[in-house]
Amino acid sequence: MELGLQQSLILTQQLVMTPQLQQAIKLLQLSRLELAEMIQQEMEQNPALEEAGTEDLSDQTITALESEIAAPEKDASTKEVTIEEKVRSDTDWENYINEYNSTGRVHTESESIQAPNYEAFTSEKKTLEDHLQWQLMLYGLTDEEENIGDIIIGNLNRDGYLCSDIEEIAKTCGSSIELVEKVLLVLQTFDPPGVCARNLQETLLIQVQQLGIDNPIIIQIIKYHLKNLENRNTKKIAKALKISPDDVRAAVKILQYLEPKPGRKFSTDEPAYITPDIYVYKNGDDFKIVMNDDGLPKLRINLFYKNAIANGRKISKEAKNYLNEKMQSASWLIKSIHQRQKTIYLVMESILKFQKEFFEKGIAYLKPLILKDIAEDIEMHESTISRVTTNKYAYTPQGLFELKYFFNSSIERTGGDSMASASVKEKIRLLIDNEDPENPLSDEKIASILQGANLQIARRTVAKYRKVLNILPSNKRKQL
Repeated sequence: MELGLQQSLILTQQLVMTPQLQQAIKLLQLSRLELAEMIQQEMEQNPALEEAGTEDLSDQTITALESEIAAPEKDASTKEVTIEEKVRSDTDWENYINEYNSTGRVHTESESIQAPNYEAFTSEKKTLEDHLQWQLMLYGLTDEEENIGDIIIGNLNRDGYLCSDIEEIAKTCGSSIELVEKVLLVLQTFDPPGVCARNLQETLLIQVQQLGIDNPIIIQIIKYHLKNLENRNTKKIAKALKISPDDVRAAVKILQYLEPKPGRKFSTDEPAYITPDIYVYKNGDDFKIVMNDDGLPKLRINLFYKNAIANGRKISKEAKNYLNEKMQSASWLIKSIHQRQKTIYLVMESILKFQKEFFEKGIAYLKPLILKDIAEDIEMHESTISRVTTNKYAYTPQGLFELKYFFNSSIERTGGDSMASASVKEKIRLLIDNEDPENPLSDEKIASILQGANLQIARRTVAKYRKVLNILPSNKRKQL
């Protein structure tokens, strides 16, 4: 068979990702903070893009205001200010001298300078390292011992535990192991109690010693039975120590007041506050959706450059092409942001239609919902719905929720409609909150209770949901 080149026509359909479409898709998946940063970056790079003020004054208005302020009233008569140079004969010099020679506050020229607003200052939070360094300088150690103390403090983690070996610290300092251990014992007496310990057992023993607790049962539990204490195995501890379970419970009540993480109160972690993208308000028998545009600049195309091209001013061809490109880019960005806000509104409106009972009554009435349901309702692709609901938050009468929260898998019911997995998690949480602390519910018991409420759920599913809720198993929830 002879090989050769041939030409043929084939008709196919394919999706072409235009720059406008790529930008719109990129904006959809950005969070509110990322969108604000991207807009700020675009405003710095694109001279044709600017923020529109709440009241944009025209050039004629500004010129009129400036001339009105600058031009004085012609009819107003002004008099020259004169200074009386002659000294009056009736001046009371005695009172004059007493007043200006008083020991009161003297106003100097430096005080006329505007002082900073002290209400705008925030106090710096003291770190664990600063607190320990302050105590180390007051203790009166030698220079070598202070150097060892600095290195030990520098090797503490955020919980106040020593993360390095004594041998390694001694090698770094060029000192003996005995001297390092001596300095470590000194640091272990510092505040907060239990700091500079190498493990949980040591920090608890340090705290017991500093509190002056001389109870052999407590010390024995800390040294040899922390694992049993973690598992709430009171009987095994009582049997090993040959004491009654009541004595173990009394010792455990004291241990509960000890701090397993001494450096916790010096934590510098700041809370992360979430700003909702959408507000859903109850308005009579219906709900109202309001987009949150606070903090996002209102964009517009720069009027100066726009008029420069529209009026046909004499500018070079390169400058004209550059301005056209930047104005087109600015126009695409403004349209993409409007399209993003519109899409988020439509998705929230559709979610509200499917989950209206949740907004009225609470989490227990959340229904099973998938992305396909919303996509078919507003006639968009599932991938678009997925991008819209990522990192977007809605403030509702039931609280603040991520849009992904409203999409749940279903749990079958024997005598009715299926229930959303989030509602099942809420039922599990309520059952555990209302359980007997001395006899907590096991996963199997919770599964049987839910099955009695016509919910077909397995024990392993209960265990999975309990872990998602960050709830301990029944043997660790038991109150001694």
